[in-house]
Amino acid sequence: MADGKMPSSARKGRRNKKRRQPASAKTRSKHGPLYGALDLGTNNCRLLVATPVKNGFRVIDSYSQIVRLGEGLSLSGVLSEAAMDRALDALKVCAAKLKRHRVRRIRNVATQACRTADNGAAFLERVQQETGLRLQTITSEQEARLAVRGCVDLLDTQCDAALVVDIGGGSTELSWIDCRPEMNGGKEKHQIKASISLPMGVVNMAERFPEEDERGAWFANMRSYARDLITAYDGAHEFEPLFAKGNVHFIGTSGAVTSLGGVHLNLPRYIRSKVDGIWLSRRDTDNAIARLLAQSLDERAQEPCIGKERADLVLAGCAILAAIQDVWPAPRIRVADRGLREGLLLGMMGSDQRRARRKAQGSRFSSSAQNKDE
Repeated sequence: MADGKMPSSARKGRRNKKRRQPASAKTRSKHGPLYGALDLGTNNCRLLVATPVKNGFRVIDSYSQIVRLGEGLSLSGVLSEAAMDRALDALKVCAAKLKRHRVRRIRNVATQACRTADNGAAFLERVQQETGLRLQTITSEQEARLAVRGCVDLLDTQCDAALVVDIGGGSTELSWIDCRPEMNGGKEKHQIKASISLPMGVVNMAERFPEEDERGAWFANMRSYARDLITAYDGAHEFEPLFAKGNVHFIGTSGAVTSLGGVHLNLPRYIRSKVDGIWLSRRDTDNAIARLLAQSLDERAQEPCIGKERADLVLAGCAILAAIQDVWPAPRIRVADRGLREGLLLGMMGSDQRRARRKAQGSRFSSSAQNKDE
C-alpha cells in the first residue's frame, strides 16, 4: 500500500479550489507516515492506524468488532462458516480503512483461534484472496511479548514485580516481570522473566461452562478449573517470595479487565481515556465482579460498559481473573486498554527509527571519509 503518483484528478484539484483533496492525501500531508496494526483474535478483530510522535504514537483511526471467530472451536476443532464470514466482514472494513489511509507499513496478525483450528491456515488464505490482507499467525510467546511491549508505560517500576494478564477469547497469557533495577543488569525493566499461555479464554470457557441459574456455584466451578491450570505452571517459582511480600501489581490488558474498570467507574458509556491506566484495588475488583455476578444475563447486557455482545462472556473472564488472584495475589490491578496492537506499532516504529539512525550515521561516516580524502 505504498504511495503512488498523484492522480490527474488531484492535479486538477490544485487549479480548482472547489475540488477537495483526496482524504488519503490529506491524511498523509497532515500526519506524516502512517502505520497499521491488525489483530484478529478468537473474539475480536481490532485495527489501529497511527503516526509516530516524540514519545510514542498518535492514533489516526481505529476499529474494533466482536466476531467470535473461535465460536464452537473448542468442540469441533475447526472454524465454523458463520464465524469465518463474520471475521471476513470485519476484515473487509479493516482493508478499506488501510487502503483509504494509504498506510506506509502494516503488520497483521492472527492468534489463538487460527493457531489451533484445523482449517486456520486455509481460512487465512481465503482472507488474502478476498481482502488482500496477509495475516501472520503468531506464537503464544510472541503474543505475550507484544502485549507487554504495548502496555509497558503502565508499569509501576517502584514495585518489585508485575504480572501482565492478557485474557483473550481462546487463551490467557501470563507474563512475569521483575521490576527491580539490580536484577536487570541495567537493561530494560520490562524484560519477561517467565511466561505461560493457558488454553482458556472467555469464549472457550463460556462454552465449557454454560451459564446456570445458580450462578454462585457455576462461577466457582469456572474459577476452580482456571485455578488448576494456573497452578500447574511451575516456571515462575522465583517470583513467589516477591508476591508474598506484596509489593507487586497486575497489568490487565483485556476486554474482561477494561469492562470491570468501566463498571467500577459507573460510566454511562465506555470511555477509553477514563479507563486506560486506572488502578483497581483488590476490593474494587471483587466488588465489580460481585455486582456482575448478581445480575442476570439481560441485566448485564444493560450495563453500558458490557453490552449485549459481552454479556455472556464477561463472567468467564472474571472467573479467570479471580483464579489468577487466588494463585498470584496482588493488591492492585492497573487497567490497560492497550496491548498487542500497540506492541506491533511500537515494534515497527522502533525498527524504522533504528534503521534511519544507522543510515544517518553511515552517511556522516561516508561524508567524513570523503572530506579526508579530499
